[in-house]
Amino acid sequence: MLSPQMDDQCVQPQPLRRRPAQRRSARRVERMLDACAELLDEIGYESLSTTRIADRAGVAIGSVYQFFPDKRAITQELTRRNVELFVSRVGRRFMEEDYVGWWEAVDAIIDEYVDMHRTVPGFKSLHFGDVVDLNLLDSDSDNNTVIAGRLRGLLLQEFGLADSHELDVAVLVAVEAGDAVLKLAFRHDPHGEQEIIAAAKQLIRGFLSRQLRSWAKQRA
Repeated sequence: MLSPQMDDQCVQPQPLRRRPAQRRSARRVERMLDACAELLDEIGYESLSTTRIADRAGVAIGSVYQFFPDKRAITQELTRRNVELFVSRVGRRFMEEDYVGWWEAVDAIIDEYVDMHRTVPGFKSLHFGDVVDLNLLDSDSDNNTVIAGRLRGLLLQEFGLADSHELDVAVLVAVEAGDAVLKLAFRHDPHGEQEIIAAAKQLIRGFLSRQLRSWAKQRA
């Protein structure tokens, strides 16, 4: 199983001015990220400010600037934390559960996304940062490309699918399509419309099934 930590592709650009060296400083940074997440859900990104974040976190504004240059950097770091949590949760689920095939793993990935959307502060406002910046996670790749790479790695490790350019494209298309449909599910229902969530699963499973059958015929 892959480590839940982010790989090298996902650590640029670096939003933190410096990493907290002491436990107390690390906890203070976590409070800032928690405050940012809460405020994003309450007032949105446009109304977000470093002053509001400092007030909500109970820290001096100087403490914020000690670690972050601006609100974008704080949001960027929050997005990274969300991605790490998402990949960690998916990886843990892969370790704890047995699947008949990759299609059940795809359902599990979607279930984790939906649950985080419902329960993790800031997640519904960011969708891995695309509302704020399509390149929050990586200056050279858009966010969904980074996410697709992480999920592709998990599927390769778990099910031994043949690594190929075709698989890269298929997983990226599946992530983009699933992301769009799942956003639709939450557009008017804070808990997500179950019918649309089910449709997202059917869409992704159907698409990947056709791709896998096509590859199998080409290699036969």
